[in-house]
Amino acid sequence: MKLYLVPTPIGNLDDITLRAIKVLQSVDAILAEDTRNSGVLMKHLGIQKPLYAHHAHNEHHGTMGIIKLLKEGKTLALVSDAGTPAISDPGFLLVRECLKQGIEIECLPGATAFVPALVNSGLPSNRFTFEGFLPHKKGRQTHLKSLVEEERTMIFYESPHRLLKTLEQFGEYLGTDRQICVSRELTKIFEENRRGSVLEILTHYQQNPNTIKGEIVIIVAGKA
Repeated sequence: MKLYLVPTPIGNLDDITLRAIKVLQSVDAILAEDTRNSGVLMKHLGIQKPLYAHHAHNEHHGTMGIIKLLKEGKTLALVSDAGTPAISDPGFLLVRECLKQGIEIECLPGATAFVPALVNSGLPSNRFTFEGFLPHKKGRQTHLKSLVEEERTMIFYESPHRLLKTLEQFGEYLGTDRQICVSRELTKIFEENRRGSVLEILTHYQQNPNTIKGEIVIIVAGKA
């Protein structure tokens, strides 16, 4: 009776750890954010285990069914599409309920997109705050206003179709001269880390909108 939280590669499939492979080979079943995406990884690793969907749309009502399996003595692994489960991905609710029910949890170390983005940004990494995805609509401006006086380096996740809007709002609330780094397609063939002021980076992507592709991490300097 145990739940493993297993980080998966954020791009390059060779970034899977030896320990992660051993755990995925040993469990009774794997809980996946998207069984199709995880199926590709399992095929690459030569792992044949039952895959069950556990994503944002079924996380609330599916948790107790998973708890039931665990209490029956099953050992399960939870993976997200990329990176560490529960970091801007499903997993928190299940972990919390497992702990309430006295079920053992073990989280393996491994891939997380914001760590390489932060380290290679050149911005201070001794103190930082992880903000994840900004609210899409309700509460977005309030949240941005709350960060105006933040002195720590800030980390954001963003999707390609909202990048320009987010950069424009960073300029509006944090200032166009604030230093940032936009990292996309981390660990993949076309990885890009673009550093400069908000205005410089915004101008670049306004002039090159076709390059806005892939998962994006934005590192923003804190207030001087």
